[in-house]
Amino acid sequence: MNNLKKLPIGIQTFSEIREKEYIYIDKTQEAYNLIDNYKYAFLSRPRRFGKSLFLSTIKEIFEGNQTLFEGLDIYNKWDWEDKYPVIKIDFSGDLRSSKNLENRIHDILISNQKNLKVECEKIEAYDSCFEELIKKTYQKYNKPVVVLIDEYDKAILDNLDQIEIANANRETLRAFYSILKGCDKYIRFVLLTGVSKFSRASIFSGLNMLEDISLTPKFGNICGYTQNNIETIFKPYLQGVDLEKLKSWYNGYNFLKDKVYNPFNILLFIKNENRFNNYWFKTGTPNFLIQLLKEGKYNLAEFEDIEVGEEILDSFDLENLSLETVMFQSGYLTIKEIEEFGDNCIYHLHYPNLEVKKSFNDYILTNYFIQKGKKTKVQIALYKLMAKSDLEGLKDTLISLFASIAYNNFSKNYIKNYEGFYASVIYAYFVGAGFENVISEDITNHGRIDLSIFIGNKIYIFEFKVDTKGALEQIKEKNYYQKYLSSYNEIYIVGIEFDSVLRNIVGYNWKRVK
Repeated sequence: MNNLKKLPIGIQTFSEIREKEYIYIDKTQEAYNLIDNYKYAFLSRPRRFGKSLFLSTIKEIFEGNQTLFEGLDIYNKWDWEDKYPVIKIDFSGDLRSSKNLENRIHDILISNQKNLKVECEKIEAYDSCFEELIKKTYQKYNKPVVVLIDEYDKAILDNLDQIEIANANRETLRAFYSILKGCDKYIRFVLLTGVSKFSRASIFSGLNMLEDISLTPKFGNICGYTQNNIETIFKPYLQGVDLEKLKSWYNGYNFLKDKVYNPFNILLFIKNENRFNNYWFKTGTPNFLIQLLKEGKYNLAEFEDIEVGEEILDSFDLENLSLETVMFQSGYLTIKEIEEFGDNCIYHLHYPNLEVKKSFNDYILTNYFIQKGKKTKVQIALYKLMAKSDLEGLKDTLISLFASIAYNNFSKNYIKNYEGFYASVIYAYFVGAGFENVISEDITNHGRIDLSIFIGNKIYIFEFKVDTKGALEQIKEKNYYQKYLSSYNEIYIVGIEFDSVLRNIVGYNWKRVK
């Protein structure tokens, strides 16, 4: 291990990675294809996916720093004598107010003037200064300008909990980005990266030349590590690791090419001596997702397979936020499969991997369904009960769980007569506790099972009803368990009935059928 290259944890500068001989996964083939075939491009990927490093790579290519690329795919393809000036814009930092955004833009413009050795006269008017910077850079170097914008949407996403500031920041950015279209003849290449894709009318007004490559298959691996990378380049770092378990925990993001790993997870996994943990999820708490979840009638179990149209993946609008769109674009859901019907597509979304599935449900379980401090105790109790198939004990535990929920965390519309809420609690309870094989809406010849939990050679089949009876009888009548008779040693069916006024279990029946 002492002879292995260092891990580039937190390093987003391509030159530092290459000069100091950190491990690097070659993305220069994608970089070459992009800059050779596009002039204006946009790339959306979840946070911590390597977008900033990719932009840094593009910058070094255009600046002609050939020695950094020795041994990489692009080395013998690019004309290294053909150099271009680069304007680099990075919206990192505290953008929790409109003033902070304006100050950040001002600092960015000052920094680029210094780096490019040009001076703008209209320094106070950020849009005019940006235009002047592009034109004067073109004049000084007698070459068209490259513009790279990192985290283009951060000033909006950081303020989804204070919508007035988010709207104000959107207008500031719209004015700033609109400068690009009027400067077309001075520009060689533009790339914007971010987490979300806002509708054209929302933020890209006038930028109809911007091409979205986020779900273009040939760029599906532009960020992230493939399974091949894990089994070759990272193999020496993963001696003794169960690669199937690693794949289950961290692989699964699908951008229409290979399924990929979030690099942050793999690097932290190796650094922490191959310990499985929710490394990516810990870097950000999805508060705005929880707010949307509370406002709508969503069943957490449905996120195992959500069907959406193509348009839902193509817009992110402050006036009409969709939970499915937000979860997909921010990395909590990914594409499971695509069904084509003529010219139309239906996208099936699901959790990308066990880390996201477990962590998201555990977060909800801890912060909204269980009083703080009780989670570990509840989880241990659950494991013990399920290990010995103590379904009477499970009944008491579930009743206690629902009695402890602070229902004022949720709107009345979300709870009243809504089976999905109660299913969500139980689903999050099991998934958050670490049960890996929990399936919602399991399809049979006679209908859909509300919830199936597989533990070794046992299967538990649950049916839920609100303000009506007959949950267990429905399982029996429709023979939901029939397809499992030859595969499992023990099969249990459980019918649970809830009262929307009492907001708890009023009917609980179970039976072992094998």
